[in-house]
Amino acid sequence: MSKGEYARLSSFIGAIAVSDLIKTTLGPKGMDKMLVSGGADPRGQGDVTVTNDGATILKKIPVDNAAAKVLVDISKTQDNEVGDGTTTVVVLAGELLREAEKLTMQKLHPQTIIRGWRLASDVAIKALEESAMDNSKDAELFRKDLINVAKTTLSSKIVVGEIEFFSNLCVDAVLRLHDNSDLEMITIIKKPGGSMRDSYLDDGFILDKRFGLGQKTRWEKPRILIANTSMDTDKIKIWGAKVKAHTLQEMADIEAAERLKMKQKVDRILSYGIDIFINRQLIYDYPEQLFREVGVASIEHADFEGVERLARVLGAEIMSTFEKLDTKPKKEEEDKKSETKEKEPTFDKEHEYSNYTKLGTCGLVEEVMIGEDSVIKFSGVSRGEACTIVLRGASIHLLDEMERSIHDALCVLTQTIKNSRIVLGGGASEMLMAHHVDEAARKHGGKEQMAMDGFANALRSIPTILADNAGFDAVDIVTKLRSEHAHKHTHMGIDMAKGGIGDMKKLGVFEAYKSKSQSLISAHEAAEMILRVDDIVRNAPRQRSDPNPHQ
Repeated sequence: MSKGEYARLSSFIGAIAVSDLIKTTLGPKGMDKMLVSGGADPRGQGDVTVTNDGATILKKIPVDNAAAKVLVDISKTQDNEVGDGTTTVVVLAGELLREAEKLTMQKLHPQTIIRGWRLASDVAIKALEESAMDNSKDAELFRKDLINVAKTTLSSKIVVGEIEFFSNLCVDAVLRLHDNSDLEMITIIKKPGGSMRDSYLDDGFILDKRFGLGQKTRWEKPRILIANTSMDTDKIKIWGAKVKAHTLQEMADIEAAERLKMKQKVDRILSYGIDIFINRQLIYDYPEQLFREVGVASIEHADFEGVERLARVLGAEIMSTFEKLDTKPKKEEEDKKSETKEKEPTFDKEHEYSNYTKLGTCGLVEEVMIGEDSVIKFSGVSRGEACTIVLRGASIHLLDEMERSIHDALCVLTQTIKNSRIVLGGGASEMLMAHHVDEAARKHGGKEQMAMDGFANALRSIPTILADNAGFDAVDIVTKLRSEHAHKHTHMGIDMAKGGIGDMKKLGVFEAYKSKSQSLISAHEAAEMILRVDDIVRNAPRQRSDPNPHQ
C-alpha cells in the first residue's frame, strides 16, 4: 500500500510516462511507433503494427501503473466518442499532471488545484465556444469546411502524400449518409497492390467473398436470404455419445440418414423462393451441390461483421432456423376467419418478403475483380447511402494504417455533420484558451490563481510539442503566438509548411469543435481523478466460494 505523497507521486510518474511515450506522435510532423507483439515466430517476433494513432498504441502496450490505465481509458473514450484527438487528450492530461506535480511540491493542496482547474476549464470551454464557426446553412461553404477538417485530421496520417484525394473521398462518403451518421453504411476493404492513389469510393456494398463452385455469378433483382446457421451434416454432437455399427451397411444407413437430414434443411431454405443464400458459417460440399442443382447461388463463411452490415444494407434479417409456422386455421376458427374475411397468409414467390422472414434484395449482384482478387458487389441496394471504400497499397501494414486513418477521418466528419461548429487548428485554439485563462487568473485572487496558471501552461504545451515534433524552434514560435493572441489576433497558429506562425483561416486549418472540446473535458476530468488519489491499496485476491459449504 502507498500513502500520501508517495501514492500521488507514483500516479504522476505513471501517467506522465504514458503521455511522454506518445507525445512524439502528435501533429502533422509526428513520428510513428513500431509495435511488435511476442508471438510464435522463431526469431521472437510476432505481429508488427506501424502507427501514430494514440488509441492504437495505448491499446497494444502493457500498462501496470493504475494511473496510466486511466489515461488509456480516456484515449479509448475519445476514440469511441469522436474518433480523433486520442493523442491530444492523453498528452494534455499528462501536461496537466506535470503542472500539478510542480504545485504539490510547493505545498499547494490538491483540492485547491482542483478548484483552480475547474475555474480554468469553464473559462477555456467558453472561449472555445465563442470562437467556433458554423457554416452549415451554406452547403458549398460547409463542404469546404468538411474538406478542411478532413485535411487537418489526415495531415498527421500516413495518407498525407495524397491528402487532397483522400479528403475528398472521405467527404463524399460521409455526405452520402445525409443526416444519418451511421458509419455501418460505409464499408472499408483492403486489397494489397497498386498505389494509394488507386483507392476509390464505390457505390453499394462489396463483400470480400466468392460464389460457390460452378454457380451463376450475376443476378438481377435477386431474392437474398442471409443466415447464421450450421450447414454440416447433423452428426451426434453430445459429448461422450457413442454409436456402434456392426456392418458397413449400418454405417451407410447412418450416413444416408445424415444426408437426408441435411437435404431437408436445404429444402426448407429453398422453400422461401430465394436466388442467393449467404451464410456466416461454412456450407459444405453436399449442401452446395443441392443449391447448384436448383440454380441457387451460395456464399459461405462471410465474416459476422460483413453479414451484419450486408443485412442492414439489403434490408434483410439474419436467420438461424427455417421452420415455417402452421398457418392453416383450426376448424373452430374457420367461421371467425370467414366472417371477418381475413385471408390466410401465404408465401408468394413473386414478392421479395415472405410472411415468416424478411428477404433482402438489390438491383444487381455480380462478381468483380479488384486487383488480383474476385469480390461480390451488391449494387442498387435499398439503403442508397451505402458505399464501400476500397483501399490499395503496397503492403498489408500500410493498408492497416490507411484504414485507421480513414476511419478517424470518417468519425470526425460524421461528428462535424451532427455538430457543425468548427474551430481553428494548428495550436490556435489552445493559445486562445490559454490567453483567456491567463486573463481570468489575473482577476482571480487566492491560491487558485496558481492552478489556473498551470492549466494555461498545459494548454500552451500543445503548440510547443507540435513545433518540437516538426523540428522548429518551439520557444520562439510559442512566444510569438502569445504576443499575437495578446493583440487579439486569435486566428494565428503554427504554419507547418514554413516553420513559423501563420493565419489558420487562410491556411484552412480547422478542427471539429466536438473533438477539441471533448479532448479538453476528458483530459481535465482524468487529471483531476488522478490528482484526488492519496492512497493506492492493492486489493486482496478474489475469494473462491466453497463448493460444499455444508460439509
